[in-house]
Amino acid sequence: MDIPKNGYEQAVLSLASIETDMTLEEFLQSDLEGYEYVKGKLIPMAPPTMEHGDISMSLSLLLGIHVRENQLGRLYPADTDFKLGDRLVKPDIAFVSTARLPENRRQVSPVPPDLAVEVVSPTDIQYRVTEKAFAYLNAGTRLVWIIEPVGKTVTVYRSETDIKILTCADTLSGEDVVEGFSCRVAELFE
Repeated sequence: MDIPKNGYEQAVLSLASIETDMTLEEFLQSDLEGYEYVKGKLIPMAPPTMEHGDISMSLSLLLGIHVRENQLGRLYPADTDFKLGDRLVKPDIAFVSTARLPENRRQVSPVPPDLAVEVVSPTDIQYRVTEKAFAYLNAGTRLVWIIEPVGKTVTVYRSETDIKILTCADTLSGEDVVEGFSCRVAELFE
């Protein structure tokens, strides 16, 4: 007898990775949406909530104005693909400095972002979030921000050993990656 699943269980099951014999190149040419490709697996992306959108937009506005006014590079939204070795990922927000912008921008980015931002969704699995942060770093991303809405924190990754957790009492800084940028962590959750 099938026992009906509650909404949470259904969401977790729907976010289970799917083994595929599809190559990264085949995935790039497919019209599959709502997935990231990781080492022969399709990883479903959690549908964003309004809270997720609020946080992403707040940071995009603050960061976008700073990047544009200072001509530092380009900011990209969540529907932009970045190739990280054998992965294809879609950070919630990505920054690529002017010096590293690919000449042909009518394709998936062949360079990792200088800054990758991920906003944790209610159905995200902590293991996958941490693994993704390390994948960015291993591919050459210099700074990763993981924004956690429930705890109202930002985990800042510079390397696998240089990790800081910021709270609403702290200031988030672009450090030497997005030079001159800073905002109060609390601003992201207002």
